[in-house]
Amino acid sequence: MLSIGAFSKICKVSAKTLRYYAEIGLILPSEINPENGYRYYAIEQLETMLLIIRLKSYHFSLEEIKRIIDSEESNEETLYFALTRKKEDMEKQLHEQEKILCQLECDISNLKSGNPIMSYLDDIDVELVEVPMMCLLSVRKMVQADHFSDEYGVCFGKLLGRIKKENLTAANPPMVLFHNNEFSPFGLDTEFAVPIREYVTGTRDFKAGLCLKTVVKGSYSILSSVYAKQTKWAEQNGYECTGALFEVYVTDPSQAAGEDELITEVYYPIRKI
Repeated sequence: MLSIGAFSKICKVSAKTLRYYAEIGLILPSEINPENGYRYYAIEQLETMLLIIRLKSYHFSLEEIKRIIDSEESNEETLYFALTRKKEDMEKQLHEQEKILCQLECDISNLKSGNPIMSYLDDIDVELVEVPMMCLLSVRKMVQADHFSDEYGVCFGKLLGRIKKENLTAANPPMVLFHNNEFSPFGLDTEFAVPIREYVTGTRDFKAGLCLKTVVKGSYSILSSVYAKQTKWAEQNGYECTGALFEVYVTDPSQAAGEDELITEVYYPIRKI
């Protein structure tokens, strides 16, 4: 048996932390002296403590670690799936950090060259186009900001499934229309749509008419900047927005090898003031 002090010294974890871990049921002393309250740990618990330390280094929360340790399933199997998911999460975070670092380096380069940090907006092209009438098969719902990626898959899955089942013909790539003027606590009023050639139950006519159009190649993260540029262009040239902004996904993100292959058309319906 090891005293809490000896256990603490070997594992390099403070006695205060060990007491807290005992409070939350993460790792309990093997024995507590009823007379003086001294806590003792079994030699075998060193391995459990080292596992806790290892999982913490992988940024597992204490709650997650407790679930892993308490799992009734095979400990190795539970660990395998937990570590695999954590690895995927960390790779995703690393990818996001790499994108941010690249953007940061670009901003530093612009400032070093004497260009404003927002000068990248000058590279966003805006053109006037007339969008013809379309027949849309769509699903419209309120979507929270952090649920968009999931809803894209669910809603377009339903729409494309119906197109296949009823032998309908897609006329253009899938699109999303944003009907809100702003975000609300209930989410954004969003319409997921696929233009089709046939008129069937649930379809509707959609005519955007005159629009500002910008073609975006690459990450979706720039789309807010595109809308900002289009809004500024409309104001400077005497136009106002007349309807739902919409995006057309020329490239299916599930088929793209990387973000560089994504092509998105961004539309901003307008009329002359």
